[in-house]
Amino acid sequence: MKILCISDQIDPQVYSPHIKERFSDVDFILSAGDLPMDYLDFIISSLNKPLFFIFGNHHTEDLKYYRKLMDTPIIQEREYLGCGAIYLGTKVKKENNFIIAGLGGCMRYNNGCNQYTDFEMFLETLKLIPKLLWNRIIYGRFLDLLLTHAPPKGIHDKNDKCHWGFKTYLWFMKVFKPKYLIHGHIHLYDLCDIRCTKWEDTLVINAFSHFLINLGDNNGL
Repeated sequence: MKILCISDQIDPQVYSPHIKERFSDVDFILSAGDLPMDYLDFIISSLNKPLFFIFGNHHTEDLKYYRKLMDTPIIQEREYLGCGAIYLGTKVKKENNFIIAGLGGCMRYNNGCNQYTDFEMFLETLKLIPKLLWNRIIYGRFLDLLLTHAPPKGIHDKNDKCHWGFKTYLWFMKVFKPKYLIHGHIHLYDLCDIRCTKWEDTLVINAFSHFLINLGDNNGL
């Protein structure tokens, strides 16, 4: 099984007339946030594969259609049909016997949309637990992959508050042991920057621009 992971930057290799030649063999797509919905629409229309996404802290104008916000009437949520992508924020889904959960947003730094304190993000993770426990009973595992926008604390994060990672994700990985945590938010401009880090039982991967996971390989990459 092959997964195309994307985040934060419209990649010319993906946003291209040659997208089918390059990525037609992927089984599904994961978007880790900060990408316009039109871009997701292009990918779905071109590849005709399931796409699961979360919101980051940019391109959040459509968040009100997927999640109840204080100033959003419920009728708007019911009327909006979206672009065919599957919203994964505080949800757990199963695709090709692969269990995925999602947590969007980043560390609160200016009270903007989709920003959280570490405690608030902990409360977000609690929304996943009933379904994770059910998965453990039925499938013998909680989940295979956690999709986030921000990274875990101390893994790929930066010194400025906007790009701090969440300590809550360290707790989540320790308790629920996903094989992968895919995040965005941290831009990679240097080829020497670290993209993949193993932390206990979880491989943490920065999906900036695009990254392919091939589950057929021994190392999963």
